[in-house]
Amino acid sequence: MEIAAAILHADLDAFYASVEQLLDPSLRGRPVAVGGGVVLAASYEAKAFGVRSGMPGRRARELCPELVFVGGHFREYQRLGDAAIDVLRDFTPLVERISIDEAFADVRGCTHLFGPPAEIAATIRRRVRGELGLAISIGVARTKHLAKIASQVAKPDGLVVVAPDAELDFLHPLPVDLMWGVGPATKARLAELGVTTIGQLAATPGWSLAKLLGPASGEKLAALSWSRDPREIETHRRAQSAGAQSALGRKPAQTHVIRPTLLHLADRICTRLRAKSRPGRTVTVRVRFADLSAVTRSVTLDAPISATLILAETAEALARAILAEHPAERTISLLAISVSHLEEAADLQLELPLGLADEARRPGAKRGIARLSADRAVDAIRRRFGWDAVGYAAAALGPARAVPDAFRELAEKEL
Repeated sequence: MEIAAAILHADLDAFYASVEQLLDPSLRGRPVAVGGGVVLAASYEAKAFGVRSGMPGRRARELCPELVFVGGHFREYQRLGDAAIDVLRDFTPLVERISIDEAFADVRGCTHLFGPPAEIAATIRRRVRGELGLAISIGVARTKHLAKIASQVAKPDGLVVVAPDAELDFLHPLPVDLMWGVGPATKARLAELGVTTIGQLAATPGWSLAKLLGPASGEKLAALSWSRDPREIETHRRAQSAGAQSALGRKPAQTHVIRPTLLHLADRICTRLRAKSRPGRTVTVRVRFADLSAVTRSVTLDAPISATLILAETAEALARAILAEHPAERTISLLAISVSHLEEAADLQLELPLGLADEARRPGAKRGIARLSADRAVDAIRRRFGWDAVGYAAAALGPARAVPDAFRELAEKEL
C-alpha cells in the first residue's frame, strides 16, 4: 500500500529580517540585515545582492550600499516563532519543532477533519499570513527529507507538494546541496567526482561515496538520493548534544580572542548541561577561517563533564591543535563548541590525588570537584539575580561579541 504524501515541513521565510520589516513598515521592500559587525540574518532584498548570514558587516555593506542594519527584537522572534508553530498544532499533535522558525508535522490522522494534506498546508499558510503577518513556505511529501527539500524549493512564500509517484522526477534534477547533510565541504568533495545534482549522486557507486565521505555518510546520502527516509515525526525528541557558536567577523587567531570566546561558549553550554543534569563525554570544536573554510576536531573523555572551566580548557586544546595544523591561517571568523554523548547524571567517581598533569580537567579529582562546586554556586546566583549578576572575568572582559547572546539562545537546542 502506497504511503500518502502527508508530512509537512513548514519554514518561515527570512524569519528574523521579516519580523523586523513587520515591526517597522518603513523597512518593507528594502534590503535589511539583522546584526552589525556580523550579519545574523538578511531579508530577501538583501540576499539578492549576495548578503548572507555569517558575513562580516563591512563586506555586506560593500555588496549592498543601501543595506539597513537593525539590532534585533529577540523577544518578538520567540513570540512569533512560537505562534507560528502553534498554528501547526491546531491541526495535528504530531509536530516536531527543529528550530525557532521551522517544524515538521504529520497530518495523516486529521485529513477527515481538515481535508487533504495540500489543503491543510494552504490553510496553515493563510493563517500564518493573516494572523501574524509573516510568510511561511511549506513542502508536503511522503518523507521528512523530501518535505524539507520541497519547502526550500517553495521559497519564498510558496507551497510545493511532491506526489509519491513523482518523487524521483522531482528530486533528481535538484542541486545536491539541497540535501540534508550536504554542506559546503561535502558539496566541494562531491564536485570532485563530478556530482552536482541529486540524480548524479544517486547514480554514483556506493563504494565511491564510502571512499570519499566515509561508510556511514555515504550510505545515508545514497539512501536519501533515492528518497529512502524511514524517520518518523518525534514530538518529544530529546537533544543528544548541546552546542553554541560565536561568529567573530575577522579576528586574529590569538589567545586574547580564542580563550575568552571559548570560555563564554563553555559557560553557556555547561549552564544548560547542569540545569538538566546531563553531562557529556565528547567535546567537538569547530574553527572557521577567514575564507569560510572550517576544520572540526573532537575528543571523547573518560568521564562526562559539565564544569565550565573543564570544557573551556578542553575546547581550547582542540582549537590550538587545529591552528597548529594550519599555520598559514592567521584569521578566524567563527568558533563553535558542542558536547555530545550526553548522559543522565550519575554518582561521580572520585579519583585519587596522583598529581596528574590534567587533574584540573578530571571531574572526579579534587580540583575538578571544586570547579563544579563553584559553577553550581554561580548557577544559584544567576537563578536569583539574573545571568549578568556573576560570571567569569576572562569572558566578561574579553573582546566584544558580534552576535548578541539573546540571538544565540534562540538557536541553541533545548536538552
